[in-house]
Amino acid sequence: QLLLVESGGGSVQAGESLRLSCKAPRTITSVFNSYAFAWYRQAPGKQRDLVASITRDRSTNYIDSVKDRFYIDADSTRKTVYLLMTSLKSEDEGVYYCNTYPPQPNWGQGTQVTVSS
Repeated sequence: QLLLVESGGGSVQAGESLRLSCKAPRTITSVFNSYAFAWYRQAPGKQRDLVASITRDRSTNYIDSVKDRFYIDADSTRKTVYLLMTSLKSEDEGVYYCNTYPPQPNWGQGTQVTVSS
Protein backbone atom coordinates (compact mmCIF):
# COMPACT_ATOMS: atom_id res chain seq x y z
CA GLN A 1 0.00 0.00 0.00
CA LEU A 2 1.14 3.51 -0.80
CA LEU A 3 1.98 5.52 2.33
CA LEU A 4 0.34 8.95 2.28
CA VAL A 5 0.74 11.65 4.92
CA GLU A 6 -1.69 14.58 5.13
CA SER A 7 -0.96 18.02 6.51
CA GLY A 8 -2.02 21.63 6.24
CA GLY A 9 -5.33 21.76 8.07
CA GLY A 10 -6.19 24.43 10.57
CA SER A 11 -8.76 26.89 11.83
CA VAL A 12 -9.78 29.74 9.54
CA GLN A 13 -12.53 32.31 9.13
CA ALA A 14 -15.19 31.87 6.50
CA GLY A 15 -13.97 33.22 3.19
CA GLU A 16 -10.34 32.39 3.84
CA SER A 17 -8.18 29.77 2.14
CA LEU A 18 -6.14 26.73 3.11
CA ARG A 19 -3.89 24.41 1.19
CA LEU A 20 -3.74 20.78 2.22
CA SER A 21 -0.78 18.60 1.32
CA CYS A 22 -0.53 14.86 0.91
CA LYS A 23 2.96 13.49 0.57
CA ALA A 24 3.99 10.02 -0.55
CA PRO A 25 7.36 9.83 1.19
CA ARG A 26 8.38 6.29 0.34
CA THR A 27 7.72 6.05 -3.34
CA ILE A 28 9.51 6.82 -6.55
CA THR A 29 8.15 9.22 -9.13
CA SER A 30 7.07 6.58 -11.63
CA VAL A 31 5.01 4.81 -8.98
CA PHE A 32 3.47 8.09 -7.82
CA ASN A 33 2.50 8.91 -11.40
CA SER A 34 0.75 5.57 -11.81
CA TYR A 35 -1.87 6.42 -9.21
CA ALA A 36 -5.04 8.45 -9.24
CA PHE A 37 -5.62 10.33 -6.00
CA ALA A 38 -8.45 11.95 -4.16
CA TRP A 39 -9.29 14.02 -1.14
CA TYR A 40 -12.11 12.83 1.08
CA ARG A 41 -13.89 14.61 3.90
CA GLN A 42 -15.58 13.38 7.03
CA ALA A 43 -17.80 15.98 8.61
CA PRO A 44 -18.83 15.58 12.26
CA GLY A 45 -21.36 12.79 12.60
CA LYS A 46 -21.25 11.92 8.91
CA GLN A 47 -19.59 9.34 6.73
CA ARG A 48 -16.43 10.01 4.80
CA ASP A 49 -17.18 11.28 1.30
CA LEU A 50 -15.23 12.08 -1.83
CA VAL A 51 -14.50 15.78 -2.37
CA ALA A 52 -12.10 15.94 -5.30
CA SER A 53 -10.14 13.52 -7.43
CA ILE A 54 -7.30 13.63 -9.91
CA THR A 55 -6.83 10.85 -12.43
CA ARG A 56 -3.66 9.22 -13.69
CA ASP A 57 -3.68 11.59 -16.66
CA ARG A 58 -4.22 14.42 -14.13
CA SER A 59 -7.71 15.44 -15.12
CA THR A 60 -9.74 16.61 -12.13
CA ASN A 61 -13.23 16.17 -10.75
CA TYR A 62 -15.07 17.85 -7.90
CA ILE A 63 -18.31 17.50 -6.03
CA ASP A 64 -20.72 20.28 -6.91
CA SER A 65 -20.47 22.08 -3.57
CA VAL A 66 -16.74 22.76 -3.98
CA LYS A 67 -16.52 23.43 -7.73
CA ASP A 68 -14.72 26.66 -8.53
CA ARG A 69 -13.54 26.93 -4.91
CA PHE A 70 -11.36 23.85 -4.42
CA TYR A 71 -8.51 22.79 -6.67
CA ILE A 72 -6.65 19.49 -6.60
CA ASP A 73 -3.20 19.10 -8.05
CA ALA A 74 -0.46 16.46 -8.08
CA ASP A 75 3.21 17.44 -8.15
CA SER A 76 5.24 14.46 -9.31
CA THR A 77 8.54 16.17 -8.47
CA ARG A 78 7.54 16.51 -4.84
CA LYS A 79 5.36 13.38 -4.89
CA THR A 80 2.67 15.44 -3.24
CA VAL A 81 -1.02 15.93 -3.88
CA TYR A 82 -2.47 19.29 -2.93
CA LEU A 83 -5.95 20.56 -2.25
CA LEU A 84 -6.26 24.32 -2.43
CA MET A 85 -9.45 25.38 -0.71
CA THR A 86 -10.64 28.94 -1.26
CA SER A 87 -13.70 30.86 -0.07
CA LEU A 88 -14.12 28.38 2.74
CA LYS A 89 -17.55 27.92 4.25
CA SER A 90 -18.68 26.39 7.53
CA GLU A 91 -20.03 23.39 5.64
CA ASP A 92 -16.50 22.62 4.44
CA GLU A 93 -15.50 21.68 7.99
CA GLY A 94 -14.30 18.20 8.69
CA VAL A 95 -11.35 15.91 8.73
CA TYR A 96 -9.78 15.71 5.29
CA TYR A 97 -8.10 12.53 4.15
CA CYS A 98 -5.95 11.84 1.15
CA ASN A 99 -6.01 8.43 -0.47
CA THR A 100 -5.73 6.84 -3.83
CA TYR A 101 -8.78 6.72 -6.07
CA PRO A 102 -10.39 4.32 -5.57
CA PRO A 103 -9.19 4.32 -1.97
CA GLN A 104 -6.76 1.87 -0.46
CA PRO A 105 -8.09 -0.04 2.55
CA ASN A 106 -6.00 1.78 5.14
CA TRP A 107 -6.45 5.47 5.83
CA GLY A 108 -4.08 8.03 7.30
CA GLN A 109 -4.71 10.30 10.25
CA GLY A 110 -6.29 13.02 8.17
CA THR A 111 -6.05 16.73 8.82
CA GLN A 112 -8.71 18.82 10.57
CA VAL A 113 -10.25 21.84 8.87
CA THR A 114 -12.32 24.18 11.03
CA VAL A 115 -14.17 27.17 9.56
CA SER A 116 -15.61 29.87 11.77
CA SER A 117 -18.32 32.16 10.48
